[in-house]
Amino acid sequence: MKRKTTAVWLAAVAALALVTGCGGGNTSGSGGKVYKIGISQIVEHPSLDATREGFLAALKDAGLVEGENLEVDYSNAQGDNSTNATIAQNFKADKKDLVLGIATPSAVALADAIEDAPVIFTAVTDPVGSGLVENPEKPGGNVTGISDTHPEEIEKLMEFIATQFPNVKTVGTVINEGEQNAVVSIERAQAALDKHNVKIEKAAVTNSSEVKQAAESLVGRVDAIYVPKDNTVVSAFEAVVGVANDNDLPLFVGDIDSVKRGAFATYGYEYYDIGYTTGKMAADILLNGKKPGDVPVGFPEKLDLYYSEASAAAQGIEITQVMKDLITDEATQVIKE
Repeated sequence: MKRKTTAVWLAAVAALALVTGCGGGNTSGSGGKVYKIGISQIVEHPSLDATREGFLAALKDAGLVEGENLEVDYSNAQGDNSTNATIAQNFKADKKDLVLGIATPSAVALADAIEDAPVIFTAVTDPVGSGLVENPEKPGGNVTGISDTHPEEIEKLMEFIATQFPNVKTVGTVINEGEQNAVVSIERAQAALDKHNVKIEKAAVTNSSEVKQAAESLVGRVDAIYVPKDNTVVSAFEAVVGVANDNDLPLFVGDIDSVKRGAFATYGYEYYDIGYTTGKMAADILLNGKKPGDVPVGFPEKLDLYYSEASAAAQGIEITQVMKDLITDEATQVIKE
């Protein structure tokens, strides 16, 4: 009897030591829990990839580390909406603790499928218009996130085009009108250009393989090209750059990474930073019990002009002193190569 009692006591001590050891080694506030999150991304391109990297970096800085207390299931829809829906259903079945939708189509698919877990969005142009939230200040429900559109960015870029390029009377755009984010961007752009009697000419696509031909169809009909935050077009962006360079068409875009890839200019911000802010929001929800419906939607606060000297040379653009004076930090906003 004594031997049996001793054995039971030793087992209890061992179990207590195991629990204490796990608790002592946990510095993240996760209480020993391994969090399962799902990330759905509509397509691969530098801006969205940087957003994802920033998101994971913020989680790590908050103490949520892959392989330790964080399990990340990343899926890419490769631009296909049916795949988007399948990813969302898989995440729902796997009962993720939190899911992240990168870009509007992925975020909408997750929000439509999942009601019993936090749904966070990022790199979404118009959270209200896309139906993700009704009130950005008080989202309600289980959905919130970070928009990638500063309230003034499109208007400022269109003002820049109209005032700094007075010979531009028609701006061409390659657009997938199945992407609500792109449609909203062009509507805002046209509203801003209406003040200057500049019109927008559209060339529609449904997938990335059509981008080059659509861009070529604009030649001779437009004086410049503007590519908004359209994931289909941005995923094949080099095709647009080639057309712009070959025909001396100034190329404007909705994100900094596309300037680095060959566009001339944009008003914007780093997508890594947007992802990082989203990651801090997700960590607060996971670790501190914040309810998504009580967390206001975030928007970029900083907005700067970025331009590429190399693209200016390739597209026959003269960088005037007025343009130079609009730059607040030449070290980071003037792209040399």
